[in-house]
Order: sequence, then C-alpha cells, then structure tokens
Amino acid sequence: MAEIRTQFPEFRDRSVLVSGGGSGIGAAIVEGFAKQGAKVSFIDIAEDESRELAQRLSRDSLHPVRFHRADLRDVSAIRQTVEAVAAHSGPISVLVNNAARDDRHDFETVTEEYWDNNQATNVRHVFFMSQAVAPHMRAAGGGAIINMSSIAFLLNMPDFPAYSTAKAGVIGLTKSLAGKLGSDNIRVNCILPGMIVTDRQMKLWLTEDGIARTLERQCIKKVLHADAIVGPCLFLASDCASAVSAQSLIVDGGIF
Repeated sequence: MAEIRTQFPEFRDRSVLVSGGGSGIGAAIVEGFAKQGAKVSFIDIAEDESRELAQRLSRDSLHPVRFHRADLRDVSAIRQTVEAVAAHSGPISVLVNNAARDDRHDFETVTEEYWDNNQATNVRHVFFMSQAVAPHMRAAGGGAIINMSSIAFLLNMPDFPAYSTAKAGVIGLTKSLAGKLGSDNIRVNCILPGMIVTDRQMKLWLTEDGIARTLERQCIKKVLHADAIVGPCLFLASDCASAVSAQSLIVDGGIF
C-alpha cells in the first residue's frame, strides 16, 4: 500500500467500521484508518485472509484491528455485528459500506433468484448497515458514511446488468440518506472507483491488453490500485469534508 502522509488527528481513537474489509479496496481502507490511530473493525465473509489481515495490521496499529465474520445478506447478522462493534469500540463514527461482488452475468440467463441475491449482495446491505449504525453516530454527536459505487453503470458495460443497477442505486440511496441524516450531523457521500487493479480482478477479469486500453482513456497514465481509494475515503470521513454531503466522487484517473 502506498504511504498516506496526511494525518487526520480526528480519527485517533474513533470507532470505524468497514464492510468487505478483508481484501482489495476494503483491506486498503481498513489499513488506512488503522494507520490514523482509529479503532477499526471490519466485516467480511472470507475468514482466512481476513484473520491474517487483522493480525498483520494489529502488530503496528494503535488499537487492535478487529475482524467480524458476517454474511451481509442476513440483516439480523448486520444488526448483531454493529452492536458488537459498538460494545467493544464505542459509538461508531465512520462507516464505509464497501462490500460488493462484481460477478459477470449474461443478460439472457439471469434468473429471479440470481437478481435478488445480487441486489442483496451489492446494495441492500448498504441501507441496513446505515440503519443499524445511525443510532450510534447520533450518540457520538455525528458521523460520516461513505458508500462505494462504481463507474461501471456510467460506461454502458454489458457484462453485469444486475451489478450496474445496484451500483447506480447506491448513488440514489446515498442522496436519500444524506437528506434524512443531515440534521443529526451525519454526512453521507459516495465514491465511484474506476479500474482498480486488485488480485481478484487480475485473477478473474483483467488482462494486460484490457489494462492498456483503459490507460489510454485515463488522463493520469498510471495503473490504479486499491490504495488510490484510501485518500478520498479518509477525506470524505474527515473534518476537512464537514460541509460535504450527498456527493459522488469519481476516482478513475480521469477516464474520457
């Protein structure tokens, strides 16, 4: 992970919760907040890599990084996990709704069951995580929710209609939650990553040729990795963004 030199003293000792924090962008965000001295907890379904991440980061972090296994399609599990996090780390003041799966699927073969499961995996939990965390943010005097969308739905990409629908929905949900929670001093914003090269993406979807074609369309001619999302996420959660809510920030190297 690239070093984030900027320090945000307001994160020290604050309770931060990240969903889908065991790998990829989520793991980079967990590490970013841990290096700021926050009490970081994260949710994931992949146990081995999540436990390894928590152990590795805890060796150097001010507070132990805590992993909670939960299936975010299970709303009762969401609520139980949020209460457990608040019990051991205090009222949650930052929530990053990062969990998602961008599985490719064919338009002609999508079933009702696949569609419903995809929405549960990619957008439904964003609402219920936010609903569960909001009372704790009120108790803390306010907070910040950062939701993860994607530029995929802006590019007419044909290979994941259910995923694209969910990620477009995340933006609408972000704006509605910002309107609802703003009077409680809770800000809600959204990040739209572009082509972020992770181990999973390289294993399943990306090719060197595909990466090169995307780089040709980026203003910034460098491959973006998960750490590219950390700085924007820290900013949106920080006091520097105290007047920023209901906004969507594209982080894609300037694709044109």
